[in-house]
Amino acid sequence: MGTRTLIVVLALGVLAPAFASSNKQDDVGRIQAANQVFKEIMQTPDRGIPREILEGAQCIAIVPAQKNFAFGFGGTYGKGVATCRNGHAWSAPIFIQVGGGSWGLQIGGQSTDVIMVFRKQKGLESLLANKVRIGGAASAAAGPVGRQASAATDISANAEILTYSRSRGAFAGVSLNGDVVQPDNTGNSAMYGRRRWQSVLHGQAQVPPSARAFLATLNRYSSSAASK
Repeated sequence: MGTRTLIVVLALGVLAPAFASSNKQDDVGRIQAANQVFKEIMQTPDRGIPREILEGAQCIAIVPAQKNFAFGFGGTYGKGVATCRNGHAWSAPIFIQVGGGSWGLQIGGQSTDVIMVFRKQKGLESLLANKVRIGGAASAAAGPVGRQASAATDISANAEILTYSRSRGAFAGVSLNGDVVQPDNTGNSAMYGRRRWQSVLHGQAQVPPSARAFLATLNRYSSSAASK
């Protein structure tokens, strides 16, 4: 077995547990982790996502503790949640998984919290339905941080997705171009049965009790748009 093949095998061995089947307990834990991540980030207004960005957001995806690794073959993987606006309310969250990979000369790994803010619902739905890479079908950019109102307006006008990450306590806009976002079908089935993820995002599923605190947190920081 060649070195490159061995590295791929090792990488797949690392990725396999991350993309294993999800059950309802996993779903609840993921919702709680996403709520905690978002709350912690927004409790520091000078270093959080600008309010203007959240007021204009149509969908938000959060991947707590996404794993980044490199051992000749670099990559990312993680599981998270996503929700979209329907009138004045956020939808029940669906469950997603994110992954990507590239060849490199690094070795090591770290855990990163990732947030993606979508200006249009079709931007998220296109990623999920077609399994295309971020930055491909939908334009993406590193989002502005803190009280950067003018920067927020300029960037959001040109990018469909604004992306952020928090690693080792530092929160910043970051490019996620190349990552693939797809539904976590087992997680969605565990929470919503046979209901399709599209119908959940369109507000056709009842919000599970475990998600109420998470959606309340989103409303707290994006209430202006919700009331328009």
